[in-house]
Amino acid sequence: MDSSAYNPPPAASAVEFGGQAVVDGVGAVGKTLEGINMWQIVLTILVLSITYDQVKYIWNKGSIAGPAFKIPFMGPFMESVDPKFSQYLAKWQSGPLSCVSVFHKFVVIASTRDLARKVFNSPMYVNPCVVDVAKKILRPTNWVFLDGKQHVDYRKGLNGLFNRKSLAMYLPKQEEIYDQYFKRWLELSKDGKPRQYMTEFRDINCAVSLRTFCGHYITDEAVVDISENYYKITAALELVNFPIIIPFTKTWYGKKCADYVLEEFSRCARLSKVAMEAGEEPQCTMDFWIKSMIDSREYKKLSQAEKDEYAGPKPIEVREFSDIEISMTIFTFLFASQDASSSASTWQFQILADRPDILAKVREEQLRVRDGDPYKRLDVDMVDKMVYTRAVIKEQLRYRPPVLMVPYEVKKSFNVTPEYRVPKGAMIIPTTYPALHDPEVYVDPESFNPDRWLEGGEAEAATKNWLVFGAGPHVCLGQHYAIMNFMSMIGKASMFLDWEHHPTPLSEEIKVFATIFPQDDCYLTFKERLPLRAP
Repeated sequence: MDSSAYNPPPAASAVEFGGQAVVDGVGAVGKTLEGINMWQIVLTILVLSITYDQVKYIWNKGSIAGPAFKIPFMGPFMESVDPKFSQYLAKWQSGPLSCVSVFHKFVVIASTRDLARKVFNSPMYVNPCVVDVAKKILRPTNWVFLDGKQHVDYRKGLNGLFNRKSLAMYLPKQEEIYDQYFKRWLELSKDGKPRQYMTEFRDINCAVSLRTFCGHYITDEAVVDISENYYKITAALELVNFPIIIPFTKTWYGKKCADYVLEEFSRCARLSKVAMEAGEEPQCTMDFWIKSMIDSREYKKLSQAEKDEYAGPKPIEVREFSDIEISMTIFTFLFASQDASSSASTWQFQILADRPDILAKVREEQLRVRDGDPYKRLDVDMVDKMVYTRAVIKEQLRYRPPVLMVPYEVKKSFNVTPEYRVPKGAMIIPTTYPALHDPEVYVDPESFNPDRWLEGGEAEAATKNWLVFGAGPHVCLGQHYAIMNFMSMIGKASMFLDWEHHPTPLSEEIKVFATIFPQDDCYLTFKERLPLRAP
């Protein structure tokens, strides 16, 4: 045999050979690490992590406006803890698209009307997300986070909750709450000292919403508890917050408050189902929704012949929802309305106090639509005639829009412009303020002018710029209800109350707390103009 031929080693030798190779490799690594201490390893990992964080940010940023580099890991988190309107304004003015990166989240801001509308109308690519922690607080199965058929199933049953018939049923309870709080404000002002009324406007709007949505099923004690503690939910859902819930933080307190609200709303849903099954007339949003479920269920039981002979409009096909599903949905109504309504009411009372000529026109119209009787109770026909009051409300919503931005999560990367593709997993935020203050659409947009909403004005025709309530498949369901509530509240207040604004250097400065408020929280005093009860 040729001695140069290869002879494989026996199995034992092969194992020994392999083991020796491992030992030699470990030894080589050991020699390499010899002299390197733990701090050097940590520093190396830190440098690599920072480099990765920066490279990823720069790659995602591409050509759009934004900081050239990211503060390692946290980004502009500290600025976001106390957000400034001026910083938002600068960001919007920096370009049609701009970006920041906070912790792990890359955020793209769409600042023009057309880009905002494109995001609102791209359900294939984006989902409303509010903030990272929102799904933990509102629950991940909440309808606002659903899309496709699941979202449509909910919306079919919800569309009728704010139609004309429903709005007419809500008004009497709303007016009772106006009277209750107007009386309270007069008591608070007896000493003549100006007080900050932002929290009062939060309370009245919370009470109005809870009675409208839950009727008499919710107790007076629960109304007070939720009104007093709801701000904890607002604080937990600020645009930038810790993405996890840590005990005794804002998100933790917000979660506890949200759990209490959901439990209370579930209890109300059970009571409403009992009442509607017993044939009682609907009195609140929850009743109308549950009644539609019962009507749909009973209609399905009919034979085809009975369906053919069915008198009146056929019920909308609505599936039956569980107590917790109803609770989560009503909670989103409260979430959508509470902060925005509080913001709007605060600005409305401040703006009208500072513009007595406009307030005088509102008062004249309010007396006229009541046929000269200030004690005539509100109804929807009366509200329809409040043309000037409606113009005042719409101008306030344009001038100081409660919701500046609506965060969406990008579920599939897409070209928001031909030049820029938003990466999957990012947050994209369409903004409303620039569209509502566009000088090419609104004459002197920084002035408050209700006349622009009257016949011959430019505002009503600018439908694409009217983004106060969003657009697309997730447009606000309750926008007509919200405007009616504002018109009714400020209209009645103008008849029965005189109020004075006590301005400070911060009165016209904008504070951002989920929505926007005067920086000084609006110092007012109230006096009786007419007795709240007819003599």
